[in-house]
Amino acid sequence: MEAKGYIERIDVMFWTIIGLILLFWFVGLILDIIGKLIHILLLVAIVILVFRIGRWISRK
Repeated sequence: MEAKGYIERIDVMFWTIIGLILLFWFVGLILDIIGKLIHILLLVAIVILVFRIGRWISRK
């Protein structure tokens, strides 16, 4: 039972991190702050998302 709760907290943390990275990317894109770093944030978010989806598929 505790393992399920732990996994759910990890999932919430993961989606929060992805959401924040995408939010920062979007705000930076609109306000043209930091230049190329904004696109690096998007790339990081996509890599993390792909890695997470791969782990999710391998669990099934």
